[in-house]
Amino acid sequence: MASASSNPAFTNSPAFTLNATKAAQLARPSATENMSAEQLAELYNQPATVSGADRMTYENTIQKIAICFAVLMVGAVVGWMIPVLTIPAAIIGFVLALVNIFKKQPSPGLILAYAAVEGVFVGGISSIFEARYEGVVGQAVLGTFVVVGVTLALFASGKIRASKRATQVFLVAMIGYAAFSLINFVLMLTGVTTGEFGLRDTLILGIPLGAILGVVVILLAAYSLVLDFTSIKVGVERGAPALFGWQAAFGVMVTVVWLYLEILRLFAILRD
Repeated sequence: MASASSNPAFTNSPAFTLNATKAAQLARPSATENMSAEQLAELYNQPATVSGADRMTYENTIQKIAICFAVLMVGAVVGWMIPVLTIPAAIIGFVLALVNIFKKQPSPGLILAYAAVEGVFVGGISSIFEARYEGVVGQAVLGTFVVVGVTLALFASGKIRASKRATQVFLVAMIGYAAFSLINFVLMLTGVTTGEFGLRDTLILGIPLGAILGVVVILLAAYSLVLDFTSIKVGVERGAPALFGWQAAFGVMVTVVWLYLEILRLFAILRD
């Protein structure tokens, strides 16, 4: 059974879609180079044989997530103090994200490098928003903790689960939001719309479009977290190699940063 996650950090990783044996073999590609199709099929269907010490667990995955966010926070301090690094960090972070997404085997070094650079970007953009809207960063941080905490509690209690239908709706909504964001960016870049947030400043019944979108997108980000937690659960239950815990940490980090930025923008729009 494949993982339900649509987060590219998970969908391109065999650890969250294959049994532990195959994932372990793929982590050592040379072991399967000379195998026939029949041997590969047998390998795919055999039970997990990854040793306990080398298997992905909730504990070692949480440790890797904590390390990534610690590095991200260090980078955020740098970005906060030197906001001029925001745009370079955004470009470098995007490149590192693509590299980590398309790598079949996780690289802890590259993932931590992404955490550091993304931290600089988050710190820089936060500094810029704080200068314009005093106190908004504290509100966004608190809001992010609340959303992540509530989502994790609901998932752990079994009260919320990913489903095929909900994931399909999520994907359609994400495509629509991505298209809107791209169009809005182009219109702002070309000066067609002069509002600080572009089309998001458009009023609908007296409410900024950005505020309405913000609430919807925060819900999408919360569901994305559910998909991430589901993928981690799949990896642990299938005994994936511990190395893939870094991929899980990367995926969660991408989602939480996205969630924080959306909450930050929502509060800024409401302030404006």
